[in-house]
Amino acid sequence: MSDSTAAQTRRFDAEVHQLLKLMINALYSNREIFLRELISNASDASDKLRFEALTREELKGCDQDLDIEVSFDAGAGRLIVVDRGIGMNQDEVVENLGTIARSGTRRFLESLSGDAKKDARLIGQFGVGFYSAFIVASEVEVETRRADEPAEAGVRWHSTGEGEYSIEGISREEQGTRITLTIREEHRDLLSRWQLERIIRHYSNHVAFPIRLVELGAEDENKEDAEDANKQVINDTQALWARPRSELADDDYKSFYNSLTGDPEDPVSWAHHHVEGSQSYSLLLYLPGQAPFDLLINRDEREGLKLYIQRVFIMDAAEQLLPRYLRFMRGVVDSADLPLNVSREILQDSPLLKKIRATVIKRSLDMIEKLAQEGGEQWEKFWEAFGSILKEGVIEDFEQRERIAGILRFASTTSDGKETVCLDDYIGRMTEGQDTIWYLTADNLKVARSSPHLEAFQRGNIEVLLLTDRIDEWLVAHLNQYKDKPLKSVSQGKINLDDDAPEPDEAARKLAGRVKKALGDLVGNVRPGTRLTDSPGCIVDDEHGMSLQMQKLLRQAGQEVPETKPDLEINAGHPLLLAMGSIDDDRRFEDLSQLLFEQARLAEGGELADPASYVRRVNQLLVEALTAGGASSADKDSGSGEDANATSA
Repeated sequence: MSDSTAAQTRRFDAEVHQLLKLMINALYSNREIFLRELISNASDASDKLRFEALTREELKGCDQDLDIEVSFDAGAGRLIVVDRGIGMNQDEVVENLGTIARSGTRRFLESLSGDAKKDARLIGQFGVGFYSAFIVASEVEVETRRADEPAEAGVRWHSTGEGEYSIEGISREEQGTRITLTIREEHRDLLSRWQLERIIRHYSNHVAFPIRLVELGAEDENKEDAEDANKQVINDTQALWARPRSELADDDYKSFYNSLTGDPEDPVSWAHHHVEGSQSYSLLLYLPGQAPFDLLINRDEREGLKLYIQRVFIMDAAEQLLPRYLRFMRGVVDSADLPLNVSREILQDSPLLKKIRATVIKRSLDMIEKLAQEGGEQWEKFWEAFGSILKEGVIEDFEQRERIAGILRFASTTSDGKETVCLDDYIGRMTEGQDTIWYLTADNLKVARSSPHLEAFQRGNIEVLLLTDRIDEWLVAHLNQYKDKPLKSVSQGKINLDDDAPEPDEAARKLAGRVKKALGDLVGNVRPGTRLTDSPGCIVDDEHGMSLQMQKLLRQAGQEVPETKPDLEINAGHPLLLAMGSIDDDRRFEDLSQLLFEQARLAEGGELADPASYVRRVNQLLVEALTAGGASSADKDSGSGEDANATSA
């Protein structure tokens, strides 16, 4: 490749163009974040070079003197950020700066709320930080070269943020990346040492590489060796997690969390531990206050826990250290005993990593338990963001199953609708003689509260957990008991809460048999029962089979579910059933039985196979009722008139 190639002009992807317009026009009030993002990218590039240099001979020695230089020229209106990290080749520049392939731009745009302050906070989470330069810059130029390629492989990228960018090959002796911003006139108040020091210390104080601030005069901009006194290191580069806790204040931990995660919100809590002995390692864990945008969707993404070895960054997404149900945790693990050239495959079989993983799980659950016991706004905030994810631990972690179950919170028939009831509190409120934890799963709280299955429990003053989260069906399938108390659904199998309740008489059994005959293959069985007080009937799931709610969820997920025939339990003492028992017309009895069954399905939030037929049956009954009522009223009026005439006569 020659020293340079002709510049090409290309258009941004549509989503990037839309993002640039947003940056330029809508996020002025949050302008300082641009420097945080550029420094963060420079730090990531330096981390990547240091890691690759461990295993690639051609990069040996390239990972020395990795610092980040921020220089500014107030007179010329320029700000420059330089790193000596891994750098980019031309394909990577196009991929990272011209398209949405790596930027997360599309998902960022889909998540915007219209509140500029809140939207700006999303930038760090979505990886669109480079584009934030256009908040303050009218032009951005990037010069870069990968550390493993020759000087002739340099690349220059330039854009004014108006929908196009130019790219050309250049000769560049230095590895890494240089970003030059031409600052808009209205933002040039940022180009002062006081302002830039304040911003760097606020957002980037705990970046692991020295950040040097250099003030340039117009005549000094291109000088290679500025005065050492002018190259002041602004940040604290000592690894915070390696320092004694006694040296650190709460603000230090919060600032490091903000720098580590890009989350501007403070963490809910944190835990800092140094383990000494046959194996030595440091652990700094955080409970975040808000969930990243894709936490529920990407179950396999565990990017929150960073693995360092002897303070050298090795990898993100350390899944060997963090189970999926704790993927919301953030922090750092630094080991002094693992080899620096460690791979994911080696980590998979490392006994030391298994010990560290067990410690991470224990400390994480310790923090969550403490937060749950304290309650209050912080716990409510945490539970709303991560409660559904924590429930996955009951399914995935057999060893910690009961401990995790004790942390979980649910709504119940005694709560105000919020998920505030823990299993220990439920057990403490059990009625005399009760040995079962009862629950009901439903699509939502409104459906659950109106379920006919609760009637007998309300009559007996027995609390029922109301489970409306999609994952709850899987949770109770794996949590058969808690502290020797079995969990059982109020909608499955036979239930008799009153030992003194009389057995159904012959008339009730005969009526149930007649309803079964009328419904045929629609139901598995029809039986009289005692679980209902106000409703005429309800659907009952097989005690050992798949619930209707689980079948529904699986079908919604596109899975094939074998057809099953639910049972129908009837309340033989209900006025509707008493009236049906006196009907001789088989066709009319069949219609009423069909309505009884369909209403029972609807009461459970189920779907009807033929809604139109249901509507016709209801309408026919309404017509018959109104016609009969009208005829009766007319007859009464007619009779009253004859009596009056007779009296008059």
